[in-house]
Amino acid sequence: MTRRKSDHPIPEKPEPPFPIVTDFCDIVCGFGRGSAELGIPTANVPIEQLPKSVNDLKLGVYFGYAKIKPVEHEVGTVTRSDGRDVRIDYARDLKKDSGDLSILPVVLSVGKNPFYGNDFKTVELHIIHNFKDDFYGAKVKFNILGYIRPELDYTTKEALIEDIHIDITTALKALESRDFSVYQSQLKDQELSSR
Repeated sequence: MTRRKSDHPIPEKPEPPFPIVTDFCDIVCGFGRGSAELGIPTANVPIEQLPKSVNDLKLGVYFGYAKIKPVEHEVGTVTRSDGRDVRIDYARDLKKDSGDLSILPVVLSVGKNPFYGNDFKTVELHIIHNFKDDFYGAKVKFNILGYIRPELDYTTKEALIEDIHIDITTALKALESRDFSVYQSQLKDQELSSR
Protein backbone atom coordinates (compact mmCIF):
# COMPACT_ATOMS: atom_id res chain seq x y z
CA MET A 1 0.00 0.00 0.00
CA THR A 2 1.28 3.47 -0.91
CA ARG A 3 2.38 5.61 2.05
CA ARG A 4 2.65 9.34 1.72
CA LYS A 5 4.62 11.76 3.86
CA SER A 6 1.36 13.34 4.97
CA ASP A 7 -0.23 10.06 6.13
CA HIS A 8 -1.04 9.75 9.80
CA PRO A 9 -0.26 6.30 11.26
CA ILE A 10 -3.49 4.30 11.63
CA PRO A 11 -3.66 2.82 15.15
CA GLU A 12 -4.80 -0.76 15.82
CA LYS A 13 -8.21 0.47 17.01
CA PRO A 14 -10.04 3.80 17.31
CA GLU A 15 -8.39 6.24 19.70
CA PRO A 16 -9.99 9.37 21.24
CA PRO A 17 -11.80 11.40 20.03
CA PHE A 18 -12.98 8.42 17.96
CA PRO A 19 -15.43 6.89 17.48
CA ILE A 20 -17.68 9.86 16.70
CA VAL A 21 -21.24 8.90 15.73
CA THR A 22 -23.79 11.18 14.07
CA ASP A 23 -27.57 11.02 14.00
CA PHE A 24 -29.26 10.78 10.63
CA CYS A 25 -28.63 14.05 8.79
CA ASP A 26 -29.65 15.43 5.41
CA ILE A 27 -27.77 14.75 2.18
CA VAL A 28 -27.77 18.10 0.43
CA CYS A 29 -26.87 19.28 -3.02
CA GLY A 30 -23.24 20.41 -3.18
CA PHE A 31 -21.31 21.87 -6.09
CA GLY A 32 -21.39 18.61 -8.07
CA ARG A 33 -17.62 18.52 -8.48
CA GLY A 34 -17.07 15.08 -6.92
CA SER A 35 -18.97 13.23 -9.62
CA ALA A 36 -18.64 15.57 -12.57
CA GLU A 37 -15.01 16.65 -12.29
CA LEU A 38 -13.33 13.98 -10.20
CA GLY A 39 -15.35 10.83 -10.91
CA ILE A 40 -15.61 10.35 -7.15
CA PRO A 41 -19.15 11.21 -6.01
CA THR A 42 -19.63 12.68 -2.56
CA ALA A 43 -22.59 13.15 -0.25
CA ASN A 44 -22.56 16.60 1.31
CA VAL A 45 -24.04 17.01 4.79
CA PRO A 46 -24.78 20.26 6.68
CA ILE A 47 -22.13 20.72 9.33
CA GLU A 48 -24.71 22.32 11.66
CA GLN A 49 -26.57 18.95 11.81
CA LEU A 50 -23.47 17.13 13.08
CA PRO A 51 -22.12 16.74 16.61
CA LYS A 52 -19.86 19.58 17.74
CA SER A 53 -17.01 17.06 17.92
CA VAL A 54 -17.05 16.82 14.10
CA ASN A 55 -16.70 20.59 13.70
CA ASP A 56 -13.85 20.49 16.24
CA LEU A 57 -11.82 18.03 14.12
CA LYS A 58 -8.77 19.34 12.33
CA LEU A 59 -9.16 19.74 8.59
CA GLY A 60 -8.40 16.49 6.84
CA VAL A 61 -9.51 13.09 5.63
CA TYR A 62 -11.13 10.50 7.89
CA PHE A 63 -12.71 7.05 7.59
CA GLY A 64 -15.55 5.04 9.07
CA TYR A 65 -18.92 3.63 8.08
CA ALA A 66 -22.14 5.14 6.73
CA LYS A 67 -25.75 4.09 6.21
CA ILE A 68 -28.27 5.80 3.93
CA LYS A 69 -31.96 6.02 4.79
CA PRO A 70 -34.53 6.86 2.10
CA VAL A 71 -37.07 9.58 2.89
CA GLU A 72 -40.73 9.43 1.88
CA HIS A 73 -41.12 12.67 -0.04
CA GLU A 74 -42.21 13.85 -3.47
CA VAL A 75 -39.38 14.04 -6.01
CA GLY A 76 -38.26 17.58 -6.80
CA THR A 77 -35.59 19.58 -8.57
CA VAL A 78 -33.17 22.26 -7.41
CA THR A 79 -30.90 24.45 -9.50
CA ARG A 80 -27.23 24.72 -8.57
CA SER A 81 -25.43 28.06 -8.59
CA ASP A 82 -23.93 27.12 -11.98
CA GLY A 83 -27.42 26.72 -13.48
CA ARG A 84 -27.47 22.90 -13.56
CA ASP A 85 -30.69 21.23 -12.38
CA VAL A 86 -30.42 18.39 -9.86
CA ARG A 87 -33.12 15.81 -9.20
CA ILE A 88 -33.86 15.43 -5.49
CA ASP A 89 -35.25 11.89 -5.26
CA TYR A 90 -34.74 11.09 -1.56
CA ALA A 91 -33.08 7.73 -2.42
CA ARG A 92 -36.31 6.30 -3.78
CA ASP A 93 -34.34 4.32 -6.42
CA LEU A 94 -31.81 2.75 -4.06
CA LYS A 95 -32.25 -0.97 -3.53
CA LYS A 96 -31.62 -3.08 -0.46
CA ASP A 97 -30.71 -6.17 -2.52
CA SER A 98 -27.98 -4.18 -4.34
CA GLY A 99 -26.36 -3.31 -1.02
CA ASP A 100 -27.26 0.37 -1.44
CA LEU A 101 -28.86 0.48 2.01
CA SER A 102 -26.22 -1.58 3.82
CA ILE A 103 -23.70 -0.23 6.28
CA LEU A 104 -20.87 0.76 3.96
CA PRO A 105 -17.29 1.99 4.34
CA VAL A 106 -16.78 5.71 3.94
CA VAL A 107 -13.93 8.16 3.42
CA LEU A 108 -14.84 11.70 4.39
CA SER A 109 -13.35 15.11 4.12
CA VAL A 110 -13.70 17.73 6.83
CA GLY A 111 -12.27 20.75 5.13
CA LYS A 112 -12.35 23.84 2.97
CA ASN A 113 -11.27 22.23 -0.31
CA PRO A 114 -8.38 24.62 -1.02
CA PHE A 115 -8.06 23.24 -4.57
CA TYR A 116 -11.44 24.87 -5.24
CA GLY A 117 -10.81 27.97 -3.11
CA ASN A 118 -13.62 27.48 -0.59
CA ASP A 119 -13.45 29.71 2.49
CA PHE A 120 -15.92 27.70 4.60
CA LYS A 121 -15.77 24.25 6.18
CA THR A 122 -17.69 21.39 4.59
CA VAL A 123 -18.20 17.71 5.35
CA GLU A 124 -18.29 15.46 2.30
CA LEU A 125 -18.64 11.68 2.37
CA HIS A 126 -17.50 9.33 -0.35
CA ILE A 127 -19.44 6.16 0.44
CA ILE A 128 -17.42 3.29 -1.00
CA HIS A 129 -20.01 1.46 -3.08
CA ASN A 130 -21.07 1.37 -6.72
CA PHE A 131 -24.38 3.24 -6.59
CA LYS A 132 -26.41 3.17 -9.80
CA ASP A 133 -28.59 6.11 -8.69
CA ASP A 134 -28.19 9.42 -6.85
CA PHE A 135 -29.71 9.94 -3.43
CA TYR A 136 -30.01 13.67 -2.87
CA GLY A 137 -32.50 14.46 -0.11
CA ALA A 138 -32.02 11.13 1.69
CA LYS A 139 -30.64 10.84 5.21
CA VAL A 140 -27.27 9.43 6.21
CA LYS A 141 -25.89 8.34 9.55
CA PHE A 142 -22.17 7.77 9.86
CA ASN A 143 -19.35 7.26 12.27
CA ILE A 144 -15.78 8.49 12.15
CA LEU A 145 -13.25 5.96 13.36
CA GLY A 146 -9.89 7.41 12.41
CA TYR A 147 -7.78 10.06 10.72
CA ILE A 148 -5.90 9.43 7.47
CA ARG A 149 -4.16 12.72 6.64
CA PRO A 150 -4.43 16.51 6.76
CA GLU A 151 -6.20 18.51 4.08
CA LEU A 152 -3.76 19.43 1.32
CA ASP A 153 -3.74 21.92 -1.50
CA TYR A 154 -3.14 20.49 -4.97
CA THR A 155 -1.67 21.98 -8.10
CA THR A 156 -3.52 19.55 -10.39
CA LYS A 157 -6.85 17.75 -10.40
CA GLU A 158 -5.00 14.52 -11.26
CA ALA A 159 -2.93 14.69 -8.05
CA LEU A 160 -6.10 15.23 -6.01
CA ILE A 161 -7.80 12.23 -7.65
CA GLU A 162 -4.74 10.04 -7.06
CA ASP A 163 -4.67 10.97 -3.36
CA ILE A 164 -8.39 10.27 -2.94
CA HIS A 165 -7.87 6.78 -4.38
CA ILE A 166 -5.04 6.21 -1.90
CA ASP A 167 -7.34 7.45 0.90
CA ILE A 168 -9.97 4.89 -0.18
CA THR A 169 -7.41 2.06 -0.16
CA THR A 170 -6.13 3.17 3.26
CA ALA A 171 -9.66 3.25 4.69
CA LEU A 172 -10.59 -0.17 3.33
CA LYS A 173 -7.38 -1.68 4.70
CA ALA A 174 -8.00 -0.24 8.19
CA LEU A 175 -11.65 -1.37 8.18
CA GLU A 176 -10.59 -4.98 7.47
CA SER A 177 -9.43 -5.16 11.08
CA ARG A 178 -11.96 -6.54 13.56
CA ASP A 179 -11.02 -3.73 15.97
CA PHE A 180 -12.49 -1.26 13.44
CA SER A 181 -15.15 -3.39 11.70
CA VAL A 182 -16.93 -4.04 15.01
CA TYR A 183 -18.03 -0.38 14.93
CA GLN A 184 -20.45 -1.12 12.09
CA SER A 185 -22.86 -2.07 14.88
CA GLN A 186 -23.12 1.63 15.88
CA LEU A 187 -25.22 2.16 12.76
CA LYS A 188 -27.57 -0.83 13.15
CA ASP A 189 -30.10 0.86 15.42
CA GLN A 190 -32.75 1.47 12.79
CA GLU A 191 -34.27 -0.89 10.26
CA LEU A 192 -34.70 0.38 6.72
CA SER A 193 -37.67 -0.51 4.59
CA SER A 194 -36.81 -2.59 1.56
CA ARG A 195 -36.92 -0.95 -1.84
